Parts: sequence; structure tokens; C-alpha cells
Amino acid sequence: MVPDVSTGSDSRGLIVYLFGLGRRDEHTDPHIVAAWDMAGAPDPGRDPAVTYSQLAKRLDHYTDLRTRELGGKKPPQHVWHCPVRTAPGDRYLTDAEWAEVARRIVHAAGIAPEGDEMACRWIAVRHADDHIHIMATTVRADGRRPRTHRDGQRAQAECRKIEAEFGLRRLKSGDLTAPRTPTGAERAKAERHGQTVTARQWLRERAYAVAAAVSSEADYFTVLQSLGIKVKTRLGPETGDVIGYSLAAPGDTNAAGEPIWYGGSKLAPDLSINRLRERLPDQEVADRPQYAADPAEPWRHATTAIHTAHSVLDSGDDAAAQGYLAAYGDALYNIASATTGPHRAELRAAAKAFNRARRSAIRADHQGATALRKAAKQLAYASSEPGGLAIALLFATVHLARAAAKWHEQRGHEQQAAAAEEAFRHLQAGYQQAAPPVLADLARRAPRAATARRFEQDVRAALPDQASRILADPAWTALTTTLAQAETAGHNSRCLLAEVGAQRELDSAEHPAEVLNWRITAQPNRRTQAARRQSTISSTLASSATPHPPATPVATRPIDRSRHR
Repeated sequence: MVPDVSTGSDSRGLIVYLFGLGRRDEHTDPHIVAAWDMAGAPDPGRDPAVTYSQLAKRLDHYTDLRTRELGGKKPPQHVWHCPVRTAPGDRYLTDAEWAEVARRIVHAAGIAPEGDEMACRWIAVRHADDHIHIMATTVRADGRRPRTHRDGQRAQAECRKIEAEFGLRRLKSGDLTAPRTPTGAERAKAERHGQTVTARQWLRERAYAVAAAVSSEADYFTVLQSLGIKVKTRLGPETGDVIGYSLAAPGDTNAAGEPIWYGGSKLAPDLSINRLRERLPDQEVADRPQYAADPAEPWRHATTAIHTAHSVLDSGDDAAAQGYLAAYGDALYNIASATTGPHRAELRAAAKAFNRARRSAIRADHQGATALRKAAKQLAYASSEPGGLAIALLFATVHLARAAAKWHEQRGHEQQAAAAEEAFRHLQAGYQQAAPPVLADLARRAPRAATARRFEQDVRAALPDQASRILADPAWTALTTTLAQAETAGHNSRCLLAEVGAQRELDSAEHPAEVLNWRITAQPNRRTQAARRQSTISSTLASSATPHPPATPVATRPIDRSRHR
């Protein structure tokens, strides 16, 4: 059961909508199921002689009194509106049951506490099987405003109790960090235009993807505009600095033809200008790292950072862990954009799903996750996708999504845990599409039997407790090829097995050889590293040993006398 609290200033317009036919003639039998006074509330749905204006006048009675007391100034946002909807698949609720739901919600929200004779006037209108609309004027009979602080959260908590008592589907508890859901009008508009998502949802996804890829606030706005998105910034009156911004989707206009703007924080809490600045420290475009010499470096750096994030989730530092989860959300967008192949759709779906898991009521420490965020941005500029290393990164993201779900679950973050689980399922599906061909190719290129036997001895010596499971794993043959490649890259296979085996426990791994294969794939090429260090040292020595030519004093420079003729 989902309540959605909002406020406005047009009570009569809302009443006309509630008792009207609906935007698509979807309202059937609109009628009042509960009210502050069932005897005194005229019901246009049951009494054709009562007009909308008469009902509005009665419901606005105390607001009108308060307006006269204030000298004609109407209280701001004095209309309280709360649709309450059952979940798909829930049983049919009778009018009497919906009336009880309405009374409990207005009591919990502070609109009409039970037994309070001075409480606000309200009605609950039903015009469909699965939901009601509660409307109130937030001026009490004594002229005061009701105490509605955290009314949405209190309504949510009451709905959780109602679900249990009524035998309805139990939904996840929230923590006020969820993005705003699209309004009914926004959904209807999207349907009319044949769009699967609303303008608000479309803008949110584009904003997240752009923020994940860029390195500065200026770039953020520039790239959004390049996508055809309109950007409007709000400047401080004294400093002239940007203190807020709004976005409008291409072609999304109101009846007057004006763009429909959505503030950053209205798209998602962590898309506000202040939250963005925590993740987007200004830096020049020229400072972005490029890896033209080794295109695999961005993928390797991202894999290493993902492994670090996994360790941070186990560290007990919740602020740092929340910062890493936010950076991981950015990484998923850039991994998806840098990936080719049919599994790319699953990665994009995972990035979208994880947005709900990237924030919670725990304030994130973004500084500690700088390495992961930087590695993620490097992928936005990656020039190619190295097959095996890309799968190693995908494998690491799968396990971090599962760890994120467990982390949120342990802290009671029900919605975030569910979102992380959904992201995990998409990533796992993507991995299952992408990994088998790569593993099969590695198995086809397996080294000769003598080399494989030597690697078997290395496994038994380095990982004696897991050796039998590793050697029985179907991915063992592929692992021998990866070990041979690692030796070519300058690694000692026995030492390498001991090193990667100690990164995280293998007891819970269903396929330990597969786990080791991707961990080893992500290891750097030691020969390449050594060559780079030698090249750097040689260049430094050559530069310091070469004498600089003496500068010619200005007074002794030859004069071109032809200029004076």
C-alpha cells in the first residue's frame, strides 16, 4: 500500500478532478468513502443536486475564515493531497475498509488526530478499485495549521501496519531518500505520446549517466545541453555563483508551449547541485588521464577499485561504504557505456536499478571513494574493450552488487537492498551471456599437458585447502591458459595463486577456478610495468646529463641591419 503525500493551493481544481471522468475517462463511480463528517460532507457522486462548487465551498469553509482573519492572504500550500494505492495483485478492499485506511492515515499524518474536534476537514474519494484520494484543507477550526512534519513518513509507517492487519502485500519501508515518483499527469502524458517513461524519469537517467562520466560541474551542464536537454541555472544574488539548476526534456512543454522544468533535487536527492559538487571536484579537461599506450589500463584500474570497495563494505565504516556505493553506481553507468555486445542491455538495466541503492539515510564520505570514481570516469574515455579483462570487471561488479544488497539488508535499508538485488540479477544475467564464450576460448588455447600438471602442483602448494575443488571446477582448463599468460607477463604462478587466493575467501565460491581466473586476469603485466619504469628512469637520467646550451646574451646577438635600411 503506497501513500503519496503532496500539497497545493487549488482545492476546487482537485475536487473537479476527483469527481470528474479522469484524463482518460478512467474514473468509475467516484464517491466519498470517508470524511471529517459523513453527514455534513455533500457527495457529488451520490447526490446529483450537489455541485462541485458547493462541495468545495463547504470543504474550504475554515480556510475561508482563516483567510479573512489574515486580511485576505490565503495560507500557502493549504491543500493536502494523499492518494493511497494497493499493490498489484492485492485483494479488493470494500468501501468500509478504505474508510478505515483513510481515517488511520489522516490520524497518523497529523491532519485529523482521532478525537480532535478542531482538526482539519478532509474527504476520501474512491473512483477506482485499487486506490483512494484523501484531500484536506490544512487549516484547523481554531485557525492554526496542523503539525504535518514528516507526514509522508508517518503515513508510510501506518500503511505498513495496515498491510499486516489487512493481509496485503508487504512493501519495503522507505527512509525519505527515494526520488519523487512521477505524478499521474506525467504518466498520462507519457502514454499519450507513446513513451515508456515520463520526462522526469528520462531526465533522471540522463543526469546520472552524465554525472558518472564527466569530471567537472561545467562539463556536466555542457554535456547535458549537447544531448538536447535544456539547462537553467539559479545564481546567488550576492556572489553570482550557481546555487541550483533545473532541466527540461526536449519537446516537453506545458499548454503555453513553455518548457517544463525539473530541479536537480526533484529528479533525485543526490542530483542536487550540492550533492553533485561532492562528487564532481573541478578539474581541467586536460588533466583527464589517457591510456593510449595500454587500452587495458582503465579496465584493470576499475577492477582493482571494485575489489577495494568490496573490502570497505566489510570494514564497518558506514560513511565510507556509502561513499563507495555511490561511486559504484557511477561505475555501472560507465561500464555499460564502454561495453559492447548483447549483454550491454543488462548492464544498463543494472545501473538504472542500482540508483535506489546508491544512497541511504547514512551520509556518504565521498573522499575515500575517489579512486573508484576516477577509475569509473577513465572507462568513459576507454578506446576499446579488452575481452578477458572486461569480463573480469563484470565478474567483480556482480559480486559487489550482492555484497551491497547484504550491506543494506543488515542496516534495515529495505528498498536499497531490494534495488541492489535487482541490479545483481541484471549483472548476473549479463555475465552469463558474456563469460561462456571467453572461458571457452581460454579452454581451447590450454597449454600442453606437462605445463598443466605443473600448474596443478602449484595449486596444491599455494591453496591446499581448496585444491580439490579448484581442479574439479569446469573452468580449470581455462585457468591453466590464464596462468600461462600470467607467467608470460612476468608473474610466478605459485606466488600469484597464493596472492589472489588470499584476496577473499573461496569457501563460498561455487566455481573457485572461475573466481581465480578473473582475479588473475585483472593483475597488471609486470614486464610492461618494469619496462615503463626503466624508460622513465632512462629519460630522467638522459635529461639530467644533457648540458643545456648557454643562452646568448642580448647584447652580443648579431643585428639584422637590413631592417634599418
